Amino acid sequence: MAMKVGRRSYWGMVWSRFRRNPMAMVGLFITCFFWAVAIFAPLLANDRPIIAHVNGSFMFPLFYSKGETIKSDSSISLDRWKSFRQYKAISPFQRLNEKELSGWIIWPIVPYSPTEHDLMEILSPPSSKHWFGTDDRGRDVLSRMIYGSRVSLSVGVVAVGIATVVGIILGGIGGYFGGWVDALVNRIIEILLTIPTFFLIIAIIAFLPPSIYNIMVVIGLTGWTGIARFVRAEFLKLKAMDFVMALKALGASPVRIIFLHMLPNAMAPVLVAIVFGVAGAILTESGLSFLGFGVPPPTPSWGDILSQSRDYVEFAWWLTVFPGSAIFLTITAYNVVGEGLRDAMDPKLYR
Repeated sequence: MAMKVGRRSYWGMVWSRFRRNPMAMVGLFITCFFWAVAIFAPLLANDRPIIAHVNGSFMFPLFYSKGETIKSDSSISLDRWKSFRQYKAISPFQRLNEKELSGWIIWPIVPYSPTEHDLMEILSPPSSKHWFGTDDRGRDVLSRMIYGSRVSLSVGVVAVGIATVVGIILGGIGGYFGGWVDALVNRIIEILLTIPTFFLIIAIIAFLPPSIYNIMVVIGLTGWTGIARFVRAEFLKLKAMDFVMALKALGASPVRIIFLHMLPNAMAPVLVAIVFGVAGAILTESGLSFLGFGVPPPTPSWGDILSQSRDYVEFAWWLTVFPGSAIFLTITAYNVVGEGLRDAMDPKLYR
């Protein structure tokens, strides 16, 4: 049904209230920044040029596999591209003036891959060459942090996505049908709430092969209780309303009533829980990686970088400050966005 002219939709009013909250907007900007870093990670940090113009031909080494030869007027292997990096200036733009090659190269801002070792640069402090320093294996910390944002954010989103699906289904079924179904769902929720979630995740992951997918699934299957309680509470309120009673009288199926009519009206508190859940999942993944139960090496993650600092905390401060700051900023940003969204959806705060 179309809204009347001159009247804003519900989500339009929520956005209008949300953007008047300066802290929430700052949190949203930080969240979008980290997402942009994760999406464009290969363009920001890589040991291959993004684009090159050699002997009149354009090349895109970034999109070739390792060791592959780039077909052009002057075929060059990816190993040869790496040799050009030693002549790279501070600017990502580099000119080629060799006997056989002429042209220019555009490198990523961080010209190092997250798994590239340099034994001559082990535990080097931040410098113009390595902005965030190197770790105990000579790998560039900034490159690993850029790619580690992909792991942390993907774990948070996928895990909360799994938890949202499970929580909506179980909470909706319990709230709609009531009776013994509701009692069974409540008992399952109460059992899971009595078990410390973090230790439950560690116990489950200890019996599984190390994989980022196992971490996503385990965090998702153990973190749905809060969403289920929100959905159940909303369904208990909605099922007594006139439009639900009318749908039942017209013979609509429970699946249609739950997912097409009741669920859209119960999503406001769920969205707030999802935002807080993403922050919790990122923090859980970082804690697991710090303890050695996270993603298997050499895949970079913020928690893994922070874990390396335990043996060198007395002098390698950059291994603690930079990944710790990234985790702190991400968690704080998501929590601030969640609080701003909760306030924007609360009609009691606005006339």
